[in-house]
Amino acid sequence: MRRVSTRPLAFFLVAWIALSWGAPAHAGLSVGADSVSVPGLSLTDMQADLNPQGDGKGIQLQLTAKKADVPAMGWRKLGLALEGQLDRDELGRWVFEGRVRLRGAPGGALTDAAVRIVADEAANTLAVSVTQDKAVAEVALPIDQVTHAQITLKNLPAGWLQGLLSTVWSGRPTAGKVNADLALDLLDTGTQAAGQFALDGVGFDSPGGKLAGQKISGSGRLGLDTSQEGATIDLDAALRGGEWLLGPLYANLPAHAVQVSLSARSQKGTLGIRRLRLTDPDALQLEGELGFDTKGELSTLRLDRFNARFPAAYDRYGKGLVRTWGLDGLRASGDVAGHLAMGPGGPTAFAVQTGDLDLAMADGRLGVNGLHGSVDWSVDEDRPTTRMGWQSLQVYRIPNGAAEGTWRSKGGTLALEKPMAIPVLDGNLRVLSLGWKPAAATGERLQTSLALTQIDMGAFCRAVGWPEFGGTLGGAVPSLRYVDDRVELGGGLALNVFDGFVDITGMTLSRPFSDAPVLAGNIALRNLDLAKMTSVFDFGSITGRLHGSIDDVRLVAWQPSAFKATLLADQGGRISQKAVNNLTSVGGGGIAGGLQGTVLKLFKTFGYRRIGLNCTLKGDVCSMGGLGATKDGYTIVEGSGLPHLTVVGHQREVDWPTLLRRLQAATKGDGPTIQ
Repeated sequence: MRRVSTRPLAFFLVAWIALSWGAPAHAGLSVGADSVSVPGLSLTDMQADLNPQGDGKGIQLQLTAKKADVPAMGWRKLGLALEGQLDRDELGRWVFEGRVRLRGAPGGALTDAAVRIVADEAANTLAVSVTQDKAVAEVALPIDQVTHAQITLKNLPAGWLQGLLSTVWSGRPTAGKVNADLALDLLDTGTQAAGQFALDGVGFDSPGGKLAGQKISGSGRLGLDTSQEGATIDLDAALRGGEWLLGPLYANLPAHAVQVSLSARSQKGTLGIRRLRLTDPDALQLEGELGFDTKGELSTLRLDRFNARFPAAYDRYGKGLVRTWGLDGLRASGDVAGHLAMGPGGPTAFAVQTGDLDLAMADGRLGVNGLHGSVDWSVDEDRPTTRMGWQSLQVYRIPNGAAEGTWRSKGGTLALEKPMAIPVLDGNLRVLSLGWKPAAATGERLQTSLALTQIDMGAFCRAVGWPEFGGTLGGAVPSLRYVDDRVELGGGLALNVFDGFVDITGMTLSRPFSDAPVLAGNIALRNLDLAKMTSVFDFGSITGRLHGSIDDVRLVAWQPSAFKATLLADQGGRISQKAVNNLTSVGGGGIAGGLQGTVLKLFKTFGYRRIGLNCTLKGDVCSMGGLGATKDGYTIVEGSGLPHLTVVGHQREVDWPTLLRRLQAATKGDGPTIQ
């Protein structure tokens, strides 16, 4: 066998035809070749059979190749079978009509298609038309310059272009139809193409799933330039509907046209969008650039200008980006404009300004109304002073009043320049200092010092849905830090409630913006008036003073998972029959000292010397204790005077849900109920 190389394949065949018809016998001809190469096409193990028709009109052609390569289409090692009739028409043109079958083409392209080839020597044109089902591909090119072609595609399955896309990107189309009119040039260094296109319900995907889209429709102009070093893509389009995923950026396009203009460069598995313009009239306008690494991860994001109108901007374009900041679900209204830059490690600069913006997390944990002003931050440049404030702020259902602060970026930290006072629950929260490091992915992200004065506990209870009781909350927090994904409280908070004090120290809050935040800390109780406490919770009346501690508190998703509680009233007092019954129920015990139920009913209250109850919670089990051990349990109430009353608890290990139900039952009545 020998290698055959000629110009267009059509004239390669015509040469055979001339040879076979040169003799009057009109004998058939079979030709084989190890390889055949023409511009844009190479065949391996090719076999062609040409047989004159019995009526002398035309030639029956059969051509097969074990391997066919079309580099411009990204087609490699395809099986090829071509058969049909070749003849001259009344204009003297060579016309081939038959069928072509490819084996192994991406997307199942041309598995069984009708093909028509017309070679017009006088007009120097070669025209190819291929039809399969409703898909049509037409190619026209000069015979003396087959490296240049005009291509028309109609209803072409997007999957057929998988090979072509593989020359510039590792992804693949998954659905939809494509129409196009393109000019194609095959160069020694690569391929150039330009023209118009239209998409109907197109989908695509990438190996890592970071770049994807579905049900995308629209039209526009495309330019493509490929080489061994990479490929350049220029696009100007009007897109309608469908969803896009570009790394952390998710877009849900509206039914009306969104104008997109970009210039992108694909090289060694990376994708850089060097120029990007997007205009969605009622939602978002932006200019900037994007970059993705070989894994499809966002490596750079620079928005030189953006103008967003909420809620449409968030609903259509913001959900994916906001999730990268640890937030899932956002309600927003208003306008915001500015610029933004991000690198592989996170943000490197941003500036935003707004006249009136409302934001709230979907679960109501955080929210701000009437946000106004501007902030300007950079990780490596000092920026000018700005002002930003709000009309109202809500943090975990705690309402805060209007405030405004002065901010400045210096050394990568966005800092409050002077103290700011925030009205909270008839009191004040003074933010003495605050520094935020937006670029910090680990370590200390935020540091602040706070002072709380005269926070009304009744208003606090109403805000969080607790049974209402009086008192005030105050204290100094010399250091509150957001480190990694944990809030750490330095100093402490003091609650002046029930004519005593509750001190909170060592508090931390891990994963504060997740669905399961973890709260830890220690609580000290000092000199609380039991009469005021029990009147609020309808536990039954107890007089006297209570002190104790709840150490190593751990709440997961705001539900207790661990603590060590010690409660003691050791100054004596009176306890009502209802309180006695409830303490007995909580301890799973009974009344000692020979008192019968009929005797108890004769007395409304009893004197006591001490009351003590301990509970150490680990998992779902609470280890119970009291004033001291007895023969078959532990003492909860040590009586005083006559009748002498002693309450003993018998259950050392109590299922926490069971204990919680007992506490809830003990506080049910005409008063408030703890949930």
